[in-house]
Amino acid sequence: MALTFQYRVPAAIPSRLALFPGAWNPPTVAHLAIARAALDYVSEVVWLLPRAFPHKAFEGVDFAQRLDMLVAIARWELGFSVAVADGGLYVEMADDARALLGPEPEIALLCGRDAAERIANWNYQEPGVFDAMVDRYPLLVAGRDGDYLPHAHHAERVIRVPLSAQFNEVSSTEVRNRMAKGMPWRHLIPNAIVEQVYRIYGGAET
Repeated sequence: MALTFQYRVPAAIPSRLALFPGAWNPPTVAHLAIARAALDYVSEVVWLLPRAFPHKAFEGVDFAQRLDMLVAIARWELGFSVAVADGGLYVEMADDARALLGPEPEIALLCGRDAAERIANWNYQEPGVFDAMVDRYPLLVAGRDGDYLPHAHHAERVIRVPLSAQFNEVSSTEVRNRMAKGMPWRHLIPNAIVEQVYRIYGGAET
């Protein structure tokens, strides 16, 4: 397995970066707010697209289109890079980034509360995988519709990323549902990709 950059890094590898994995179907303003907030803790956020997901099928919009949306967002402002990962588990992606970037940069994993709970409770087929991952890679967790409550022995390795409650109901699913019903959706999409999303998904508003 490997991780490859599609935009920016590793020409000048930052000392602290965060990997931000997701399905990106499509990216939303909530995702953008999380990535921007993480820049208070790291100097680069890497929007990461796995080639396969461990918890869901790769359906609908294809891989290349999702990647194009991420690159368009990264081109819009500083502090963002884009990479592709062969592995779908967070620990696989982080280990692949370490193998590529070397021992120096601090690598964190950025996610929302729901993703943090999922990876903490994932069946890794062997004990201690999550504990070892958090020891190597701190978690930056954005509170969405509640905060993530880590086990006490992980507390120092889990950093809360503030996120406004206005993003609690914003999701890729909500965007797709609005498109299907002809409801307004553009306000839920980053400006950099609004027209791109319209071309990919359709979604004319009534």
